[in-house]
Amino acid sequence: MRDAPLELLAPAGGRESLVAAVACGADAVYLGGSALNARRNAENFDSGALPEAVSYCHVRGVKVHLALNTLVFAGELDLLRRTLGEACAAGVDAVIVQDLAVAALVRRWAPGLPLHASTQMSVHNLDGARVLERLGFRRVVLAREMSREEIAGVVEKTSLEVECFVHGALCMSVSGQCLLSSVIGGRSGNRGMCAQPCRLPFKAGNNGYALSLRDLSLVEHIPVIRELGVTAIKIEGRMKRPEYVAAAVTACRAALEGRPVDYATLEAVFSREGFTDGYFTGERGPSMFGTRQRSDVAAAPPVLKKLQGLYRAERQSVPVTMKLRVCRGSPVTLEAGDKDGHLAASRGEMPQEAVNTPLTGERAAACLEKTGGTPYLADRIHADIQEGLMVPAAGLNALRRDALEELTRLRGMAKPLAFSPTPLPRPHPRRVAGPPRLRVRLHNRAQLTRRMLGQDMELVLPVEELAQLPPARWEAARGHMLAEIPRIIFDKQELLEEKLQIIKEMGVKGVLTGNLGGVELARRWGLPVHGDWGLNVTNPLSLEKYASLGLVDMTVSWELELRSIAKLGGALPRGMVAYGYLPLMIMRSCPVQAAIGCAKCGHSFPELTDRMDNRFFVDCRWQAAELYNCVPLFLADRLEEVEGVDFLTLYFTRESPEECDRITGLYQSGGAYEGKKTRGLYFRKVL
Repeated sequence: MRDAPLELLAPAGGRESLVAAVACGADAVYLGGSALNARRNAENFDSGALPEAVSYCHVRGVKVHLALNTLVFAGELDLLRRTLGEACAAGVDAVIVQDLAVAALVRRWAPGLPLHASTQMSVHNLDGARVLERLGFRRVVLAREMSREEIAGVVEKTSLEVECFVHGALCMSVSGQCLLSSVIGGRSGNRGMCAQPCRLPFKAGNNGYALSLRDLSLVEHIPVIRELGVTAIKIEGRMKRPEYVAAAVTACRAALEGRPVDYATLEAVFSREGFTDGYFTGERGPSMFGTRQRSDVAAAPPVLKKLQGLYRAERQSVPVTMKLRVCRGSPVTLEAGDKDGHLAASRGEMPQEAVNTPLTGERAAACLEKTGGTPYLADRIHADIQEGLMVPAAGLNALRRDALEELTRLRGMAKPLAFSPTPLPRPHPRRVAGPPRLRVRLHNRAQLTRRMLGQDMELVLPVEELAQLPPARWEAARGHMLAEIPRIIFDKQELLEEKLQIIKEMGVKGVLTGNLGGVELARRWGLPVHGDWGLNVTNPLSLEKYASLGLVDMTVSWELELRSIAKLGGALPRGMVAYGYLPLMIMRSCPVQAAIGCAKCGHSFPELTDRMDNRFFVDCRWQAAELYNCVPLFLADRLEEVEGVDFLTLYFTRESPEECDRITGLYQSGGAYEGKKTRGLYFRKVL
């Protein structure tokens, strides 16, 4: 598998972009249906357009990957069934998924359909890849934030195909872990409706656009990426114009073939003050940040016409073998075959006796190899011609045309995949005896108070904080304490495992993790695993799948409405975040570090200010920075509306120990919150 040619995968947001990608040399395209894909505002391909798109690509030797890479709500499982049925009928080559429920149903209903793990699954290390192996995935699309060495470490030790982004927009947050658009405008990036609020002004130091990164471009690194053993390189851009697709595919194809790359045109068609390769090279810093300038916009129109010319003609990329037979007493015949085993034949008139110039193999080949305007390239032509015969050029042209038209029909025929949608069990609302218990998540060990230690509640501390807890305080917390594994673990793996060794010997109750890699890490250490909200669970089948991975309980996504949580069903105990400054992004490129440097930050929750003068704050841990909301979520005065959950998480960050105690008391006895607050997304539907 590692010796196979590097696949070039291009975005197809609509029909014209699809044509541009194929004509400019893509080996595969990825596209979305009319729903359940992470670019719902693109043109996309509905149930009528999808089969035609697949046929168009397959004729030209290009694979089609269907993006089903959004979180799915419980009420959308029937829509998912219909969408999968259409995908199988059209004969797509793979599906790209984020939600474990979608993956489970693909395995159950269409076991022959290859599964690719979307970058929205936030897989960024070997442990995450190992979970995907057990779940039956064929390919992982790694996080964009990984370095060359980190990618190599995964490729070397996984059986999965590995796909990496090499060009296109960079999200500020690790994909799948951004909720900024949801909280600000109710448009979920996890549901394909991101409004890109990160591109608006957010001030940190002198940087007025502290959450806007330049676009990624690793085109010059493609030879190195190939040497790493990566399976596929991917271009981002299903919301971009066809000319952008043409430019990016042309550049990547040139790099793959060792030809000069037109970087000037690539930058002109779309960039944000140029490009960055900071994550891949490990040179992260201020140079990674950029916005779309007037000069960037002005650079595009002059190159558009030239780029349109790149995809106005067919790319002759499908080699065919032709066999011509010209014999007395029999009609002239031509066979055209491809390397996939398709064989087309055409039949002409009887050959004529030559008066002056008999037909030769060379003259026949000169006529038959004129395949312009088709996707075919005459690779080999065999001619069996009896002496003294003649066939008019028009006759040979008609034979070639008819044979290639039949070959196109054969290559474009749908190859449906088996699809057997077994009925889904109807989830019943889960009845929980008594009020939900409290789970108190603390940011640091200084917030752990005597009052908390004296009560029957679960306590959570980050693993590095818990490992430093004094013995006396640990004894008081024994049996109640969970260790929170960092949600993002790009590096410091050895240090983290040292901490896990310490807390295991201390007798920790279990670990809390919001990433697939953390699930594997905890399993390897033999520690009970509790799933956190970062796993993005929004439906009962995802709960079921995580239960099968051995999880003890799950904090569901806070993009769910309260009424949806109450109806979630399933057997796995579940909880919800009920208080806290909600985490909105987790970032490998810290906006505060880029603006003022770590020395001036002091790890004291530095703030970012938006255009409305709202003050968000940042915290760093394990070389990842987290952006938190400007006001806290508060539900203590509406707990009577909470149903169907086993526990409520109070998510403390920058609160003082006294404030932690006070707020915990409000959730135990009731009371109002003095100051600005939010109800989160629990009482409004997320798009």
